[in-house]
Amino acid sequence: MTVQDVESETQMGKVLSDSASVLTVIHFHAPWSPQCTQMNDVMSELAKDNSHVKFYKLEAENLPEVSHKYEISAVPTFLLFKNQKVVDRLDGANAPSLTKKVQHHANVVTPAVTLEQEIKQDINTRLKNIINGAPCVLFMKGSPQEPLCGFSRQMVDLLNSHGAKFSHFDILSDNEVRQGLKAYSKWPTYPQLYVSGEFVGGLDIVKELAASGELASTLPASTNLNERLQALISSAPVMVFMKGTPEGPKCGFSRKICDILKKYPSVQFSSFDILEDQEVRQGLKEYSNWPTYPQVYVKGELIGGLDIIAELDNEGELESSMTM
Repeated sequence: MTVQDVESETQMGKVLSDSASVLTVIHFHAPWSPQCTQMNDVMSELAKDNSHVKFYKLEAENLPEVSHKYEISAVPTFLLFKNQKVVDRLDGANAPSLTKKVQHHANVVTPAVTLEQEIKQDINTRLKNIINGAPCVLFMKGSPQEPLCGFSRQMVDLLNSHGAKFSHFDILSDNEVRQGLKAYSKWPTYPQLYVSGEFVGGLDIVKELAASGELASTLPASTNLNERLQALISSAPVMVFMKGTPEGPKCGFSRKICDILKKYPSVQFSSFDILEDQEVRQGLKEYSNWPTYPQVYVKGELIGGLDIIAELDNEGELESSMTM
């Protein structure tokens, strides 16, 4: 079996249709990413050893609607389909983990304890990343703007009444997180509130904290985010907020902006990976009134995104703009 390309939404529909009868693995990749190139080689080896599994690669930036539908925010990302549904996911270049996931879902015999430990480790890593992605994180049904249960609505109202700045995660959008967090927090219901990486509790506990006057001191101060953003923006003369790092960009726009800046030896820039911090990722959009990434700041002032940097480069004004 060879690894085939998915080049259109129509073809994607056909691939999903075929997944009704066979495990299907799709690699969302980018040709500029060395990690993707390495994992394509891994996919080729897996295809040789698993003739009963279908393997595909899809260039994420060429099919943005498909990537958006499946919440692909970085490459490489792997989705495993059965019966036209996503049964597993792997974010990042991890060959052993991909191999075990393929074996598991293809019903290849694998030591049960080892596989269970691997799956548990994967979900716990995901949960820790989400929990630590902002000082205050609410796991709820729906969103703060559209809660999908009464308990979530009450929790949002409580946090808003205390002026809390919080990130949220819709547990209805990800069953792995929904089930995994119950075991992780040892708390069987939703919503759940985390502050500074620590579990606070569900609605009843937060209500008790509010009634006793302790909730305000439990929540992070509302001014913390702006202070954080100002400190990050001013931490270097030229600061780039991007997806990934200059050595390993995780989107084409971030890669292109780094390539442009690297053309100028006199432009020394630092970077911040917005995929590693959900609070900064969302907060900086409002702070800068600029909805997309990457964003480039010079001496604390926003210059712009890729279009503006490319324009300055084409006009021969970039170097002077970066060293003003």
